[in-house]
Amino acid sequence: MQLKYTYILLTTIFIMSCTGTKTTTETFDRNKQPVAGPAPKVQLGKPQTFTLDNGLKVLVVENQKLPRVSVNLTLDNTPIFEGEKAGVSSLLSDLLGSGTTTVSKDQFNERIDFLGASVNYGSQSASMRSLSKFFPEVFGLMADGALNPNFTQEEFDKSKAKLVDNIKSGEKSVENISNRVENVLAYGKNHPFGEFTKMNQLQKITLADVQAFYNTYFKPNNAYLIVTGDVKFDLVKALVEKHLGSWQKGALPEYKLPDTQNVVQTEINFIDMPEASQTQVNVVSTTHLEMGDPDYHAVLVANQIFGGDFNSHLNMNLREAHGYTYGARSSVPASKYVSMFKAGAKVRNQVADSAVVEIMKELDRMYTEKVTEDELKTVKASYSGNFVMEVEKPETIARYALNIQKNNLPEDYYETFLAKINAVTADDVMRVAQKYFNKNNTRIVVTSKGAEVIPALEKLGYKINYFDKEGNSVDKPKMPEAVSNDITPAIVLEKYFTAVGGKDKLEAIQTIEQSYEFTMQGTPVVQVYKMQKPNKIYVETLVMGQSYGKMAFDGEKGYMTQMGNKLPLPEDRIAEYKNKKGIIDELLLLENSIL
Repeated sequence: MQLKYTYILLTTIFIMSCTGTKTTTETFDRNKQPVAGPAPKVQLGKPQTFTLDNGLKVLVVENQKLPRVSVNLTLDNTPIFEGEKAGVSSLLSDLLGSGTTTVSKDQFNERIDFLGASVNYGSQSASMRSLSKFFPEVFGLMADGALNPNFTQEEFDKSKAKLVDNIKSGEKSVENISNRVENVLAYGKNHPFGEFTKMNQLQKITLADVQAFYNTYFKPNNAYLIVTGDVKFDLVKALVEKHLGSWQKGALPEYKLPDTQNVVQTEINFIDMPEASQTQVNVVSTTHLEMGDPDYHAVLVANQIFGGDFNSHLNMNLREAHGYTYGARSSVPASKYVSMFKAGAKVRNQVADSAVVEIMKELDRMYTEKVTEDELKTVKASYSGNFVMEVEKPETIARYALNIQKNNLPEDYYETFLAKINAVTADDVMRVAQKYFNKNNTRIVVTSKGAEVIPALEKLGYKINYFDKEGNSVDKPKMPEAVSNDITPAIVLEKYFTAVGGKDKLEAIQTIEQSYEFTMQGTPVVQVYKMQKPNKIYVETLVMGQSYGKMAFDGEKGYMTQMGNKLPLPEDRIAEYKNKKGIIDELLLLENSIL
């Protein structure tokens, strides 16, 4: 049998050589990168649509590949300014789904869990996921929760308590404070994008305020319902008419968004967080960019090259070249209201000023140097690959259809998307960077420990304005005073001894015992330290109450155990412990000759 296969192979090779047939290796040059083909033509499926009498627009994308269904309800209202009631929408988001007027919260959640589904709500949205055979029931539950919510004082108090805890924990986060203040400064306190929930305002919000907000804004007038998956159009239409047909439309309050203004000249806006161990540096400015703008695709490419990707200019500089951060990124999302260009990173306090310099250098580079053809090809290839994979998903088709509806885009918007990406040139990238990145009118928002970073920032030459955690203008933080030459380490230690009760009290201490408790991957761990003057030491680690390891030194010799194995202490460790002359480190410092 083997001989037969060998004969056939040799015969084939002989025939190919006689007929002049060339093999692939003779015509393919592996030293040259293959030429990219034309942008793939994308044919997106069109959703089936209908509109209820109350204004709710429904889009249905049938896809029978998997037995599951997803539904998303979106209220496309104008951004809402909550003012003195800031936080009411967050409370509404948490309260929706707490049962209905006919089904208790526990019954509602138990039924959803039993069906293996999920139902979620926001102040302006609702969604569900389920197997297709349970779709009718889960959809009915979602609609019931959205249209007939049961707001109780008990659940309201729980939601408010959770929001209070979130606010308190956020006060310690450098990223949270930076995001809050930069929004206040960029958009203004009277803008929906610039307001935030304050503790004193939250305490004044009542259950009646939440109910009023829901009754005012949760309307079908500007709502879209997207149904995707293993469904039939006729069934969806019947279910929507049954469960959402009674949803009453109503007049929505009119609100004119305030205009936003960037600074006249680039400046540093500093927020002092005295306990911060790291610095958040963000360059922010407002701009106007909509998905239908002719520049939109060029801005996508420009941002990807500047800071939207791991291999971007920004990340390669701050992370790879200098090691300032784990990651640096930029973004400029489109919006039919107002957009924000943002670029930055979280860095060590010691390099905050250097990070500012490098970010602005890369921004200037986008203004003055054309990107390379290789960079353009890489970004375009990335968009092509990701786009083609995304359009295979029915959820993507539904999302694209919704974008077309919400943003008044042409019907072939996504079918021509890749062609427009591929048409972007290096000149286009430089032009849109100069137009939308606002290098000369931007805020460099720095949130950090002022005592450590302000002196270096002052040397950069930018005007510095100072703000508190709520975006209010404040004076420059007080810098530490220079230590007098008359102050010595010994004097500092003596003052410390006085503050803790006196050196004689510390010298009288013969033994110390300390215990630390913590969890590691959910397992309780206890570490016990015992010391006896001058240098006897005992350390034990207990895991779930069982001894995991020990270390003991009696002044002359010692041992250590781990998981039942006992070994003598290494000689260098014994020598270290023998030289130890006490158990109070501060007293040992005082005796040290360097003091």
